Amino acid sequence: MSSNPVLAPSPHLHGLPDFPSIRDDDFLPAFDEAMAAHLREIEKIAGDKAQPTFANTIEALETSGQLLARAAGTFFNLSGADTNPERNAISTVLAPKLTAHGNTIALHPGLFARINTLFENRESLDLDEPSLRLLEKRHRGSIRAGAGLDAAGQVRMREISERLATLTTAFGQRILDDSNDSAVFVDDVDKLAGLSSGQIAAARRSATEAGHDTGYLLAIELPTSQSTVASLEDPETRRRVFDASVNRCARGGPNDTREMVLEIVRLRAERARLLGYRDHAEFVIAEETAPSPEAVEDLLTDLMSSAMRAGGRELTRLAKDVGTDIGPSDLTYWLAKDEQQRSAVPLGGFSDYLELDAVLTQGVFFAAGQLYGLRFVERSGLPTYHPDVRAWEVFDRSDASIGLFLGDFFARPSKRGGAWMNNFIDQSLLLKTRPVIVNVLNLTKPEAGQPCLLTMDQLTTLFHEFGHALHGLLSTVRYPSQSGTSVPRDFVEFPSQVNEMWALHPKVLQQYAKHHETGAPIPQELADAARANADVESAHGTIEYLAAAILDMAWHRVTVEDDITDVEAFEKAALTKAGAAADLIPPRYRSSYFNHIFGGGYSAGYYSYIWSEVLDAETEQWFLTGGGLSAELGQRFAETTLSRGDSVDPIVAHQELLGRPAEIEPLLRRRGLLPT
Repeated sequence: MSSNPVLAPSPHLHGLPDFPSIRDDDFLPAFDEAMAAHLREIEKIAGDKAQPTFANTIEALETSGQLLARAAGTFFNLSGADTNPERNAISTVLAPKLTAHGNTIALHPGLFARINTLFENRESLDLDEPSLRLLEKRHRGSIRAGAGLDAAGQVRMREISERLATLTTAFGQRILDDSNDSAVFVDDVDKLAGLSSGQIAAARRSATEAGHDTGYLLAIELPTSQSTVASLEDPETRRRVFDASVNRCARGGPNDTREMVLEIVRLRAERARLLGYRDHAEFVIAEETAPSPEAVEDLLTDLMSSAMRAGGRELTRLAKDVGTDIGPSDLTYWLAKDEQQRSAVPLGGFSDYLELDAVLTQGVFFAAGQLYGLRFVERSGLPTYHPDVRAWEVFDRSDASIGLFLGDFFARPSKRGGAWMNNFIDQSLLLKTRPVIVNVLNLTKPEAGQPCLLTMDQLTTLFHEFGHALHGLLSTVRYPSQSGTSVPRDFVEFPSQVNEMWALHPKVLQQYAKHHETGAPIPQELADAARANADVESAHGTIEYLAAAILDMAWHRVTVEDDITDVEAFEKAALTKAGAAADLIPPRYRSSYFNHIFGGGYSAGYYSYIWSEVLDAETEQWFLTGGGLSAELGQRFAETTLSRGDSVDPIVAHQELLGRPAEIEPLLRRRGLLPT
């Protein structure tokens, strides 16, 4: 038993890490110890004198590396949600070491020989579907790591993968640093007109924390569009915030990422070619539910064509109503004004009914209880990694404790931008582990004693990320590598998008939408107006997203023969070619701060949001036509999708749910892209 607190068995419920006992100095020794232990386990499996069987090889691999999984689950959650210079340095050291460790296992000749023997004889093994999928995935993983290459090819694959690990880790760190450095200082509160009192107070607090005796500091969020820009009445302040956002990591200096982008793209293209693929997109999509990069490109191009037409109509109407020139830094402001004016009921007061704790406990948790029979009990005595983090024990219909849910909702300089779900511990019947799940958001923390009031977008995000949490919490698979969200990238967003539908559902809204001061329920006309406003996404939002997805595909269709030297020129050419060049609407992420694809796991996969939304739109109709918020439908959805992870083919499972393949028309209708 290890004495390192990172690796020692936890005394807490469901193995929640004992955060108070862990120091940053513990992490590197813990990883060294865990990797060494893992390699000993691998050598034992590979050196087994008995003939390879599923149990002594594939299942044995699933039970190996538990110390390493514990260390990784703890450290990488902290490095994303609450980093510091020490943790950044540890990440930089760990990235190539962990990649080399993974390569050593994937390319181990004795181990691969055993896996390959089982793979070649798989039809005679009489395996159930989860076991067969696991065997096939293990075999593909070794091949994709280079096990089928000659010695020189394997050496080069190791070099590429280790360099990519270093680059992608540094990329994310530079974005966080540059976003913090790009915060916009405002010296006059009058220039913040349009922001709520809570936002202004948070900007003043940020300025104080940054060392300013006076003034206000507007933080920069991860996407190009900034929520403050949609509210700020002063055009010059809007322009300053917009420019700070869109020029991140592309101004020279230590946080410039453009050379990193070019190197990442070149290395990915070379790796794909070594493995016999045309480009990185083809390499990635071979593991997804989409049939080919061409199919993805066709979908994106078709949708963009429809979105640009809708956007043209939207801008024409807006220009007529506004009666003044609209620049890129003004568009979201005037769109927000237009939405308010076109609403039958003013929506300005909707946030007064969206207090965070009420939405979470009486909305998000309520819907999960109605659909899946879940009950959430807050456990204030459990240790967490930051004072703002809260923990709930989760119980199922039989009152059995099935896992832990952690909520980390407020922004801070140590947290990377965006919102996400992650696992500290994966569910596994084989390992007898319960899931420990965290949702991370970046809401503005209110002053002491004041409520945190959500915007419509933040309300949707809260339900979306909890959809991922449900995917993890309701998992009931045998093998840890098939647990919860361990599904193809272009399917993983599907359950989370489905969960968004409950945010404004009448039965859910009436539970949580109480005025934060008076406790009065939301007026029916305001609730109806909010639903009507949310029914169809603006063309602007669709264009932003599709442009980013098109950029992702363009970068990852680059081949080893292509010589790209100018990031901005490549962006412009790619968007123009796809009919996505819109001066007023830049992509949701420009290349220099596109963390999803150059620092995260979405390379050649950012399309997955819209790909999954095809399934989501169909499933929303399935719920609504079947009766909506019902335990019967929730149980059916959990049985076919949420509980099964990657133990079955997810697309086949979805077809079983609907009784047919999904069609695209519900998505087009939802996004307002059908011809008028």
